[in-house]
Amino acid sequence: MVHRVAGLDDNLCHSDKCGLECIKDCPVNINGDECITLGEGNPRLAVISEQLCIGCGICVKVCPFEAITILNLSEELQEDRIHQYGVNSFRLYRLPTPRKGQVVGLVGRNGTGKSTALQILSGQLVPNLGDYERPATWDLMLRYLSGKELKEHFEKVASGEARISLKPQAVYKLPEVWKKDVASLLEKMDETGEVEAVTETLGLGEALPKKVGDLSGGELQRVAVAVASLKDADMYLFDEPSSFNDVYQRLAVSKLIRSIAEKGKYVLLVEHDITFLDYASDYVQVVYGEPGVYGIVSSLYPSRSGINALLDGYLPNENTRFRDRAVTFEAATAVESQQSEEVIARYGALRKRFPGFELDASPGEMTAGTIFGAIGANALGKTTFLRMLAGEEKPDSGEVSLGVKIALKPQYLKADYKGTVLEFITEKVGKGYDDANLQAHLAGPLKIEKLFPRNVADLSGGELQKLAIVSTFAAAADLYALDEPSAFVDVEDRFVIAKAMGKLVKARGKSAIIIDHDIQLLDLISDRMMVFTGEPGRSGSATAPLGKEEGMNTFLGEIGLTYRRDVKSGRPRVNKPESKRDREQKEMGQYYYAARAGLPEAEEEEE
Repeated sequence: MVHRVAGLDDNLCHSDKCGLECIKDCPVNINGDECITLGEGNPRLAVISEQLCIGCGICVKVCPFEAITILNLSEELQEDRIHQYGVNSFRLYRLPTPRKGQVVGLVGRNGTGKSTALQILSGQLVPNLGDYERPATWDLMLRYLSGKELKEHFEKVASGEARISLKPQAVYKLPEVWKKDVASLLEKMDETGEVEAVTETLGLGEALPKKVGDLSGGELQRVAVAVASLKDADMYLFDEPSSFNDVYQRLAVSKLIRSIAEKGKYVLLVEHDITFLDYASDYVQVVYGEPGVYGIVSSLYPSRSGINALLDGYLPNENTRFRDRAVTFEAATAVESQQSEEVIARYGALRKRFPGFELDASPGEMTAGTIFGAIGANALGKTTFLRMLAGEEKPDSGEVSLGVKIALKPQYLKADYKGTVLEFITEKVGKGYDDANLQAHLAGPLKIEKLFPRNVADLSGGELQKLAIVSTFAAAADLYALDEPSAFVDVEDRFVIAKAMGKLVKARGKSAIIIDHDIQLLDLISDRMMVFTGEPGRSGSATAPLGKEEGMNTFLGEIGLTYRRDVKSGRPRVNKPESKRDREQKEMGQYYYAARAGLPEAEEEEE
């Protein structure tokens, strides 16, 4: 048995701009019933009766704005419906399962309900169990939870006794509620007496005297993490704490999160960076579904098997496939992939000085069909290096002998275009958007056309990022330079972007350089690596392009992490610090996939 789910995107439905094709062409309507009508409260929007809908899909096909989604879900899920926002609106099935003294990670596409789940667990949102027509109450929720594991938690929530700390996703709102310096904020929020230890762990010493409104993105994120961790709570909820932070800072955040769980607390972590998620979590739950329409929280998996299920696109406990293809990593790395000898661009030893900072970059060259990953801490000059390649910044010494056209996606994106996405593509992107390979591998899978009617100024951070990436690869360029393309993008779309970059660069015989802090993404996409080292904010040094193994080994040695390959998926996994394998690899100086140096590729005590 199945039940029908009809989803309507309020941003895309415009009955005043179409011929009401969904209403006129619906077979149920034609036969005299009212399956699709115009809403009484908002006549601009259509309303679809899920009880009358026969699932023919005609309305989906004829809607000129692609505003309608019709899906069939198992009837059994009806009993697990936790919340629905309204008619034809998003609905969430099931909730995460916190574990005392453990970190439970949540991972899945944007728009599938992860943040909604955290709002419910924290008591900010009272769930209506799918009955959106009557007021939601905790009494109804508690009756639903009778005999279930979460009942005790929600009894405390309902009575106001629950002590919950939530680090929200929207950290940019923090300056709106605190105008003073960071030190005074942390002192005020400290309920544990650990403000000094937390400040040191997160590297916030230099941020303490700053006004909250003057913080960088990474500083703001870590201050929000600090505020959440300093509360005396029973349950801690962290919504995307890695954003804006470099690898070193993500490692520090993960250590802090794990230390909270080790005190016997409940900890839930929403995250898109799989390396960070794997390192910080004991268990993983995958949140899957159709973005904006519905989301389902999977059962609890150990972190390794949960992330592997995410990569496979198949959940064995649920016997559910949520993606057509598995994400695969190269199983063997003993021999570097064959590199083209055709030089696309060449640059000499470069030096750039700013007041209080200088960057030195070793000479190198970019070859055809090759993707270069650039990795290192924040404030070491990675963006400055890209700007010198692109001709936007002139080096103080050294020459950039490119003679090629560069398409640059900057780190910080502006949504200042006055018009719709379609108008932006028509005016700013042009015919390159229609390239068949771009459509097949990037624009199509990222569903850019669904954004066409939207104003650029109204796009979310992830939507704006995807539009910028597509626009960059639509350009007729020899070298594609992308600064932090994973920022704000969910885990599923990171897979799409990584695979698409590889296919487009190699098929076109061009070159690309990618700056990012997602190690898994760089491992998946890079042919060669550039490593940036130095003292953040004061001096930076860039290596010449290195072989992938050498580059990753150099970088991991800098941060003191060792990696192994997962036996099943081939993905890189961080060894637990001071584990047997971690010690063995460090003794050998092999930080990256030590199986190549003779250690067996086997899972051991890390689990």
